[in-house]
Amino acid sequence: MSPTYLKRQKEMKRMEKQRIKAEKRAQRKVAKHAIAEAALQQPDGAPESQVSQTPQGENQSEVG
Repeated sequence: MSPTYLKRQKEMKRMEKQRIKAEKRAQRKVAKHAIAEAALQQPDGAPESQVSQTPQGENQSEVG
């Protein structure tokens, strides 16, 4: 293989890694904003509904 081909392959791999990292950063940013927005909607920090799973797999509302 020629050095030019190898350099091109190396550059393509580097660009692919950069693209993947940029996508991950964007996903973290979106997730961070979604969490912050949810916290603003619920200022007391309590979840909207407290639901737990019973051993039989049925949903049961907790009374607290």
